Amino acid sequence: MAMERLKALSVRQPWIELILSGRKTEELRSTSTAVRGRVYLYASKQRYDESFERELEVQYDLADFDALPRGWIVGTVEIVDCRWDAEEAIWRWPLKNPRRLRTPLLPLTKPQPRFFHPFGKPEDDATFKGT
Repeated sequence: MAMERLKALSVRQPWIELILSGRKTEELRSTSTAVRGRVYLYASKQRYDESFERELEVQYDLADFDALPRGWIVGTVEIVDCRWDAEEAIWRWPLKNPRRLRTPLLPLTKPQPRFFHPFGKPEDDATFKGT
């Protein structure tokens, strides 16, 4: 499978699972983004404390929180906008058209807390320079 040169967005579980199942349609962040279009979804390895994870497992009816994939690119989604919510004091990034990958992908570069290029930047690859 040829890997697209998309940026990846790092998100913790269970939010990735909820995005991919269509139950989470916005990403809430403390910063804005100019990124639009399809991005990979990277399931961060970072965990919440155990009691909070158990609450999330019950709240979102997740069969096994511990079995959710972490450290992998597990799907894609489109970021379609970025809006400031003054009432909540948060940036809202509306998401559409989530797609789960049949086989998760291991990033070749070091994941970052927000966006990163999991397979290198297009300008680093000669095939993207027309040579």
